[in-house]
Amino acid sequence: MIKAILVFNNHGKPRLSKFYHYFNEDMQQQIIKETFQLVSKRDDNVCNFLEGGSLIGGSDYKLIYRHYATLYFVFCVDSSESELGILDLIQVFVETLDKCFENVCELDLIFHVDKVHYILNELVMGGMVLETNMTEILSRIDDQSKLEKQEGRYQSRQICASRTVVLLGPL
Repeated sequence: MIKAILVFNNHGKPRLSKFYHYFNEDMQQQIIKETFQLVSKRDDNVCNFLEGGSLIGGSDYKLIYRHYATLYFVFCVDSSESELGILDLIQVFVETLDKCFENVCELDLIFHVDKVHYILNELVMGGMVLETNMTEILSRIDDQSKLEKQEGRYQSRQICASRTVVLLGPL
């Protein structure tokens, strides 16, 4: 089971954090800091798996990560998860972000946090992997975008209609 998904930049600033196991706010910040320290010290040509830090569960948990440009994508998982399966999931997540934002960068994660969380929820829900087929994920994201556009048009019509009533006043 996936316990947490963390994305941070080369300086340790968290850009996305999703915990599927309850930790209070202070503990979450400590976990992010410890995870960054463990992952950032590793050389680029070493294995992408390591034991979880003391805060996330020690040897019972693994940190599986990928480093892309300025971002680290880290999945904290228990021993029941396949390391290679999680690496593949990270790849699907990054490629999906790349398709949605056309060359995803750190700023996309900052300014479009709701869409990033929506994409992540299409892949993982409650710590369980839901979908790994990128075509299916992109189809659901496209469906959601269409609904948002329809809702936006509906709301703008409602606002225009209410302004007309207010401007006309009682007859």
